[in-house]
Amino acid sequence: MPIFRHAHFETSIAKPSALPPEDGPEIAFAGRSNAGKSSAINTLADHTRLAYVSKTPGRTQLLNFFRLQCGARLVDLPGYGYAAVPERIRRQWQGLIEDYLKMRANLVGLVLMMDTRHPMTPLDRQLIDWFEPSGRPIHVLLTKSDKLSRGAAAAALNQVRAALEKYNDNGERFTAQLFSSLNKIGIEECERVVGVWLGVET
Repeated sequence: MPIFRHAHFETSIAKPSALPPEDGPEIAFAGRSNAGKSSAINTLADHTRLAYVSKTPGRTQLLNFFRLQCGARLVDLPGYGYAAVPERIRRQWQGLIEDYLKMRANLVGLVLMMDTRHPMTPLDRQLIDWFEPSGRPIHVLLTKSDKLSRGAAAAALNQVRAALEKYNDNGERFTAQLFSSLNKIGIEECERVVGVWLGVET
């Protein structure tokens, strides 16, 4: 059974005190503003408007919780790194994201979106370095891979996998793949990885 299909919206929160009960494992989705996060979530869920897609980066200002059929939740985090957002709002978002990623006991892993054309930015590396001590896995989705030739996309994937190697200690905790919402590429691979985190057959 596809993990993400038939996901439905549950709640949105703007502050840590409003977090819903920890009743089931959660998968967080994060990424730089305009990395294609909302489009990727919609593609995985086979839903055109589950997550709001905007041409204006930085529109997701809340933590949005979606319930999956297997009982787990998908948690859409605010995009980070968009300079046009007022500093006060950016600090509020950062605090919300950090509190959630650091304190949420039922969080089992992080799916991190990066634009295939601009992977491993300083902010991406900062988030990875900050999250790494948690011991939880990260799976990188290199979005918009359709914007590059097959060879260039493969080179970007190899670059990211090489950068993640230092965190793995001969394991597979930090992984990466190519993804395209436009061409529906990478859905099954992402589901396999997340399925392992959840202990769910895909």
